Amino acid sequence: MSQCDHIFINMCRDILENGTDTRGEKVRPHWPDGTPAYTIKQFGICNRYDLRKEFPALTLRRTALKSAMDEILWIWQRKSNNVHDLHSHIWDEWADEDGSIGKAYGYQMGVKHVYKEGLFDQTDRVLYDLRHNPFSRRILTNLYVHQDLHEMNLYPCAYSMTFNVTQERGDGKLVLNAVLNQRSNDVLTANNWNVAQYALLLMMIAQVSDMVPGVLVHMIADAHIYDRHVPLIQELISREPYPAPKVWLNPEVHDFYQFTTDDLHVENYQYHEQIRNIPVAI
Repeated sequence: MSQCDHIFINMCRDILENGTDTRGEKVRPHWPDGTPAYTIKQFGICNRYDLRKEFPALTLRRTALKSAMDEILWIWQRKSNNVHDLHSHIWDEWADEDGSIGKAYGYQMGVKHVYKEGLFDQTDRVLYDLRHNPFSRRILTNLYVHQDLHEMNLYPCAYSMTFNVTQERGDGKLVLNAVLNQRSNDVLTANNWNVAQYALLLMMIAQVSDMVPGVLVHMIADAHIYDRHVPLIQELISREPYPAPKVWLNPEVHDFYQFTTDDLHVENYQYHEQIRNIPVAI
């Protein structure tokens, strides 16, 4: 059993057995037919994934790793807020007629800020600090910009990454770790998607910073399973997990802005059949 599957199964069981049911309460999300989308939710989930041991791709069903990588590059590398720059259609529900999702995600990563060392956007500031001051405790990003929330078509769910460098005993190799903060997580549709894409981001940034990817800590304030997803989750966590796949990046890439999905290599990824026709709350 992969550790990622083990974490996912235990998290789902905890939510279903010990979570708060929001049925009858005032909720914002709704189903396409207009029915309120209620959840069973758990507060303060903290999951840890050590990328030195395995890549955290779910085997209970397939996670589209190249699409996950494309989305994280859309935000962090291309710094786009337009779905026409994204190869999947995940964000189409929140895009306007021009394809924009407003001042969200990639838009915020591309805004330049003044620092003592010069003018940087958030991506470039992270890369600069890891290169010049890797043991800083101030290497973080934030997409939840209150002054722009009214111009975002969707408030950021995964909104902050905090990077922290440690050192391997023995060889002295620098290890890049990160904490992903998420205010809200739809466990069925998005949990492993988010884990995989930010694990890939950690791997890419570690590689161009001449570091080893270490631990990704995923903090979720509100981890929830929608009412119409409960039987799907129950079926999913009843499956027998496979071993984790081997995932690696093209070692020839040393510039974060040169990565493409062609640089992602996945080997021995065994997985169960996909769950089809998952309803998505809006």
